[in-house]
Amino acid sequence: MELLAENIAETLLSDYEIERNKPMPTLLHGAIQANLIFEIKFNYRDKFRVASEVSLATPNSFTPDVVLYPFENLDFQNDPSRRQDAPLLSIEIQSASQSSKDMTSKLEPYFNFGIKSCWIVVPDFQGVFVYDSPNHYEFFHEDQIVQDRVMNIEIPISKIFA
Repeated sequence: MELLAENIAETLLSDYEIERNKPMPTLLHGAIQANLIFEIKFNYRDKFRVASEVSLATPNSFTPDVVLYPFENLDFQNDPSRRQDAPLLSIEIQSASQSSKDMTSKLEPYFNFGIKSCWIVVPDFQGVFVYDSPNHYEFFHEDQIVQDRVMNIEIPISKIFA
């Protein structure tokens, strides 16, 4: 019976959801993702290579919404489907169908993979949790400026949720 339920659930999921192990993004999700990428690219273009939807060789093959690597020129000859090297930062944007547990369950694998900082963006609160370890975070919302002390990044909340 359990196997039948899993098969039914898999047939209801899109290829995107199965491949990335996450829900389909919405307009709200996509707009927040675009805002984050724009702000990071605009303000830190010489420091970081920012990208979206990069599959990582973590135990669960996670695909964060946004990642930051140290800036370097793109290698057009070598583009693996799953990155073996950890980004410096991963950003996850919570979808309506994801629980807090879904989001925080990714933290330990991310940090074990070598990621230095993780953000969880929560549209319902218009807030951002910035983690520097699986169990330590700062929460930013309202008119605050998101401050990632590990990455030395600052972004006004108003720019993320515009």
